[in-house]
Amino acid sequence: MKIVFLDAISMGDASLAEIAALGELVCYPSSTPEEARERVREADVAILNKIIVDQAFLDAAPKLKLICESGTGINNIDVKLCDQRNVAVRNVAAYSTDSVAQIAWMHILNLSGRAFHYREFVQSGAYSKNPVHVDYAHPFTELAGKTLGVVGMGAIGQKVASIGRAFGMEVIYYSTSGTAHCKEYPCVSLEELLKRSDVITIHAPYNERTAGLIGYEQYKQMKRTAYLVNTGRGGIAVEEDLARALNEGLLAGAALDVYVKEPLPMSSPLMHLCYPERLILSPHIAWYSQEARARLAHEMAQNIVDFYSATT
Repeated sequence: MKIVFLDAISMGDASLAEIAALGELVCYPSSTPEEARERVREADVAILNKIIVDQAFLDAAPKLKLICESGTGINNIDVKLCDQRNVAVRNVAAYSTDSVAQIAWMHILNLSGRAFHYREFVQSGAYSKNPVHVDYAHPFTELAGKTLGVVGMGAIGQKVASIGRAFGMEVIYYSTSGTAHCKEYPCVSLEELLKRSDVITIHAPYNERTAGLIGYEQYKQMKRTAYLVNTGRGGIAVEEDLARALNEGLLAGAALDVYVKEPLPMSSPLMHLCYPERLILSPHIAWYSQEARARLAHEMAQNIVDFYSATT
């Protein structure tokens, strides 16, 4: 069995020994579309993260039986076409739940707790020159008693919600699928969630229902004291509209870990805010803990084993 990993750099230093034990594993740090088509030509299994799987890709891979997405989202793969070609597609759904929830809360706490302002206040020497022992001009607000609005109440959304409840927050959610499957918290309309929430956190997949879900009209419905956090998928919260809303003070702040185009271009309006202190950006890192990548590698190996066990 020949296994080709087309963008293995995404796994960093995570061990792939468990996958390598299953056959001949060839790893490429990254691949252009042209390189991917050439490299997958003799492959039985292709592992990929951001590589686009379309007709040209599949035409170049006559031996391909299985595509393993090294992650959760499969919007880079034409699944219907794969079905037509009898190429199975497997992803890994729950490997990063704890990791993403932790980074989401890192952002929520940094926004609500003014972490970066306080760090700068002390390190700049302003605190040393302060007439009193506290930065009296910039108090923070307690989360207890506030409302946490979760967009997408899957495994990650539920983990984030449970942490919010531990802080004493009221939790509500909006179901992007239209089905209120979680009975532990009230399911509300998007409009109600936007109007009521003090913190909104996005944990939904990117699809036809969520593309551009939160744009300028939605930002206008939020509290001016509210925060928005997106560790779900870029494009759910419209970036240009978010930049405008932050500049206009329609919300107090935002934090993003995902973007429409990654890496985030320097030309993005998010990089040129009038009030950059209102925005925290991280480099799509929420899924990338050491533990999450180890689980991911293990689950990808298991997907390969399960596939071949079922077909023999």
